[in-house]
Parts: sequence; structure tokens; C-alpha cells
Amino acid sequence: MIFVGDDWAEAHHDVYLMDESGRRLGSQRLPEGLTGIRQLHELIAEHAEEPDQVVIGIETERGLWVGALTGAGYRVFAINPLAVARYRDRHHVSGAKSDTSDAKLLADLVRTDRHNHRLIAGDSPEAEAVKVLARTHQSLIWTRNRHTNALRNALREYYPAALEAFEDLAHGDALGVLGRAPTPQVGAHLDLAAIQSALKRGGRKRNIAARAHEIRAALRTEQLTAPAPVAAAFGATTGATVGIIAELNRQISELEASLDKHFETHPDADIYRSLPGLGVVLGARVLGEFGDDPNRYTDAKSRRNYAGTSPLTIASGRKRAVLARHVRNRRLYDAIDQWAFTALTKSPGARAFYDQRRATGDLHHQALRALGNRLVGILHGCLRHRTLYDEHTAWAHRSSVAA
Repeated sequence: MIFVGDDWAEAHHDVYLMDESGRRLGSQRLPEGLTGIRQLHELIAEHAEEPDQVVIGIETERGLWVGALTGAGYRVFAINPLAVARYRDRHHVSGAKSDTSDAKLLADLVRTDRHNHRLIAGDSPEAEAVKVLARTHQSLIWTRNRHTNALRNALREYYPAALEAFEDLAHGDALGVLGRAPTPQVGAHLDLAAIQSALKRGGRKRNIAARAHEIRAALRTEQLTAPAPVAAAFGATTGATVGIIAELNRQISELEASLDKHFETHPDADIYRSLPGLGVVLGARVLGEFGDDPNRYTDAKSRRNYAGTSPLTIASGRKRAVLARHVRNRRLYDAIDQWAFTALTKSPGARAFYDQRRATGDLHHQALRALGNRLVGILHGCLRHRTLYDEHTAWAHRSSVAA
């Protein structure tokens, strides 16, 4: 067995090789890309005959370089940077740090402590594709939310009538009208025909005339006004922001169609879709973040721990506390939180579970987190047994206990 530490950067990799006793076999700085990975294979081949004799520690689980390592048959461990920092403190109290020493540290870590870390999951290319699309889709939504909040703050400064006219500033109605009338002076003089035209351009198909009357009335209400030069400046920024949000809406819609296509062709899609509250988007996010490696999670508890929904116990002496996990996969946790909330109206068992938690004193988010934790366990059982969700099977034991 040989152990390799790989301290990666954007343009290069510092690698350090050692044997089972910790003796240095070699170290080198390699360029990123095909040349670097070829040199790494040659360096490893000098000391190992088979790929499964090579254990590599690296602080990432994504990218072409990592894909080449796993594709070669090496055993690759993705070590959390926080764990690496704590491990460094065990050996270097002075605080000294360098790329070479970090590469040696990673090699030492997988040599002595790899049993406490996970191998990189062997997810299928189909699951990886779903993950890429789901993450990008979610990132675009977060970006749209930031621009929408910025637009709301700007309108509050000079155009309060627009906030009365439009509750959702990312909706086509708001984007169509604000694109046509970015200042209160222009908005107050819009006639019904112009508003209806803007609504059609924003994508509205029904109740155009009635909605146009509502918008005109709101835009013509008396409000405090900013000086004309200031309003004109804000109008220019509003026009730019409206254009960005409109384009984000279009890209999100197109990406969602691609996400739907990839998700529906995945072998596990039917199982995910069978669970209450999981549609295409949420189902794809949960699938992408969990992956589809059947050996990654040994039991439901390990899946819950990865999701960050299971409680964290801190016990020392006479003190004991059960807390929520704050170090977690943010994207997965966000998807599970939405999943649990949606399941309240889709599953009587989920609703009863939530109500029971609230009755025992849980706050809304505490009860929702507990429900999400329970749903993750149900999902694990469905995937392990390759069965679709069944309401009676999932919740019957709780009903019998309550009775």
C-alpha cells in the first residue's frame, strides 16, 4: 500500500507519497490537466503495481482531476477542509503551513485515519448530470432572489406605487410594466392599452383587462416623490435589473426543462416521485445531493447524518444537549426543508407527525426538521428495498402506537 496526499490548487497539485510506515517515497508539484495526471500515474507506478494499492487524500470530491483518479481505480478519500485543519493542529502547533506540508499531512491522514472518512461515492454519470443541473438551477434561483431583493429596495427609495401594484417583482406582470415604465412619472401616465401590452409581453394570458385596471389604479396613487434626477437615475438601474431578472426567468425555465428530462430517465426517479411532496425539481435536488451509489449509506442513520436532519448530541460530564446540526450540505438541507413543508398537504401521516411534534412543544422549524428527518429515513427504506412509497407502510406503526 502507498498513500498519496494531493494538495490541489487551480493551476497545480502538490503530491506527497509515503509507504505504510510513513516513510517518504517522493513528492512533486504537478500541473493541472492531462500532463499532470500522466506524471502522477508515472510517479505512482514506480511504487505500486495495482491501482487498488493506492490510497489518495484530497480536499475535494469534484472535478476532472478527481474523476481521473477514481477512473484509474485508486481509492480516493475526499477530506473535509475543516477536518484537515484540525488534523494539522495535531502536528504543527506553530501554525506553519505550506502546500508541500499539506500534501504530506493528507497522505498521513489517509494512512492512519482513513477508517474515519468516506471514500468518494461511486455515483453514476446520470446522477452526476442531475446534480449539476439541479445545483445550477438552484443557484440561478438564488441569484434571481438577490436581484429581486435589490429591485425591491430600489423601488422603496423612489417608486412606492410599484410595490403596491406588484407583490412578486419576479413575475412577468411586474417585469413587463416596469420595463415599460421604470419611473413613477412614466408609470402614472400609462394608459390601459399600454399596460395591457406590457402584461402580454410579460406572458399574461388571462384577465388582462382586469389586471390592467388594478395596476393603473395603483400606479396613480399619491405617493412621496424623489427629485427628478434621482428618479431618473433609479429608473436606469431598475431597467437594468428588470432585464437581468427577465433573462434569469428564461434561463431558469429552460434549465428546468433539461433537469426534468435528465431526472425522469434516471432509474430511481419513480421512487423519488412516489414520495409525498417530491416533484421533479425537489426530487432532482434530493437525488443529486444524495447520489445513487447503493453502498454509500450503510443505514438510514448515516443518510440522515449526511443530510444534516438528524439531531446532534453533545454530552460531557453531567451536561447533555441535543442540538440541530449546523455543519451540513446546505443545498440538500434546503431541499429537504421544502420537501417536509410540501408533504404536510400531501400526506396525512406526515401531517399527523408534524402536529404531534408541535403538541409536544416543538417550534415550527423544529417540527419540520423532525419531519424531514423521518422522510429521509422513509426514502432510504424505499431505495434499499426498491419499492415505491406507501402511505400505510410509512406511517401505520405510528398510528398504532398513538392509538
